[in-house]
Amino acid sequence: MSNGLSCNRLGVIGTGRVARAMLLALASFSRTTPMLFGRSFENARNAALEGHADMAADLGELLHQCDVIAIAVSDDAVADIATDLAGHYRPGQQPFIFHVSGRSGAAVLRPLENLGALTAAIHPVMAFTGDPQVEAERMKGSPFGVTGSGPAASAFAARLVEALGGAPFMIEEILRPLYHGALSHAANHLVTLLAGAADTLRAAGIDTPYQVLAPLARASLENSLELGFSALSGPLLRGDEATVRNHLTAFGDHHPAILPAYRAMALATVDRLEDESGARPHPCRRDLEGQ
Repeated sequence: MSNGLSCNRLGVIGTGRVARAMLLALASFSRTTPMLFGRSFENARNAALEGHADMAADLGELLHQCDVIAIAVSDDAVADIATDLAGHYRPGQQPFIFHVSGRSGAAVLRPLENLGALTAAIHPVMAFTGDPQVEAERMKGSPFGVTGSGPAASAFAARLVEALGGAPFMIEEILRPLYHGALSHAANHLVTLLAGAADTLRAAGIDTPYQVLAPLARASLENSLELGFSALSGPLLRGDEATVRNHLTAFGDHHPAILPAYRAMALATVDRLEDESGARPHPCRRDLEGQ
């Protein structure tokens, strides 16, 4: 670990993809063997073996033995974990407890903050696919959205992220859902968008649609990240009514399932083109709206 950050014992709550990656990434931060707790004994045993951690019998044991605790469970389970941990709290304890949910800020951990804990949300902005070794390494250089319960918690959270090699940035508590919604819109909907395009290529007789899409999709992504909306190309940018009309007819004849998504995305693109150019209406709007 860099920047000299350490704790007596690290605790991790959860056994899923993020929990396993966090356990590996933070292991060297712990001066003694890390501890892990999971609701499923089998999952906890497997994750503990993988991460060279001890298993906690319950949340109370983990809370009493660990001074830095990562809650890496589903978004909806964070509040319940916080309440359960608070029920085991002992006077005089002041651990640093954080969760890795993108949706919630530090307020969801208020039962623990009220008892003296430093609390924060530390969300790694990256995709977890189930390879904890690779994902622990990917955290180096990744951005982390941080929301602390106060200045001391925010400062400690930032130091922890920096020790991981990550880049912390602060998110206000009230803006946390907006932040997470933006990330979900980009990452999750991109998967759906490409799956729909692949299905349509299969309908066109192409057996390896993702191989065909890969160069175009990668170039579009890189261009978008560098240039923003200026990276747009194609018939909507040109206002090519005949091409868009041809797309709609072909989809209707051969793969109508793609039509709602295509219309929605095309109309969103048209809206932005109109806003940026000041010209209304876009020549393709009538066809896309089915008029």
